[in-house]
Amino acid sequence: MKKMIRPSTFSIVAHDPEAKTWGVAVQSKFLAVGAVVPFAEAGVGAIATQSFVNTSYGPNGLALMREGMSAQEVIDKLSAEDEGREHRQWGVVDANGNSATFTGKDCYGWAGGQTGINYTCQGNILANGNVVPAMAKAFEDSQGQPLAERLIASLSAGQATGGDKRGQQSAALFVVKEAAGYGGYTDHLVNLRVDDHTTPIEELARIYDLQQLYFGETEETVDLSGDTLHTVQSILNQLGYLEAASGQLDDVTRKAMEAFCGTENLEMRLSQDRTKLDVEIFKFMQNLAES
Repeated sequence: MKKMIRPSTFSIVAHDPEAKTWGVAVQSKFLAVGAVVPFAEAGVGAIATQSFVNTSYGPNGLALMREGMSAQEVIDKLSAEDEGREHRQWGVVDANGNSATFTGKDCYGWAGGQTGINYTCQGNILANGNVVPAMAKAFEDSQGQPLAERLIASLSAGQATGGDKRGQQSAALFVVKEAAGYGGYTDHLVNLRVDDHTTPIEELARIYDLQQLYFGETEETVDLSGDTLHTVQSILNQLGYLEAASGQLDDVTRKAMEAFCGTENLEMRLSQDRTKLDVEIFKFMQNLAES
């Protein structure tokens, strides 16, 4: 018999139909929960499997949704085939945002789930029965924000209401969108894990902010001229990328800026028009210089 592992935890699985994103966020008193709970595929759906985890629910569930099954049909079929189903808990959202959740009668309390339009929340070994409703409300109240931010808000609300009654250890955030990952080569829009931390949700939010800095998109730029150019050149000089602030936007300055962005992994934000600078790069440079 296969040994079962028990990431007793709370999670949210959700879909943003306008942005065409699917995602999972999860927190647990369990090492590296992101390695076993979240599964998602762009255009197909997302799954969180927990409590004496049957990790086959992830790939098998996605395969069934790829064939056209709904979230509820996937849960019904795979649960019926699983002798250990009463120990399991999982949530599913399909390509159309239909949601379903299942909590086996042998899951440790408090355990349960709540579904809504385009989302499902579930948890077990929770501090109380208010955790899951708080997660759902936070997700609903944050409508209009990016899916990743709504998922983090949901986790934060669950934790603030008591969370996993055993405490905190790890968290994960996984959001997919077709060709929206690094360089357009993957569907992994956001794929972040905090494997062992005293406050994993707060740490997840922190590294999400970094992910947005490095790989996010913004249309706001500043012109590399006048006082702004002088400030940029002074910072590049301070950081050792430029010998002097000439006040001219020359090839030396451009190369220094490219070298800085390469070192700091900001090249995805470099504008093709080198007379302009992404405002987030400018803010990052100012903060770096001050520190």
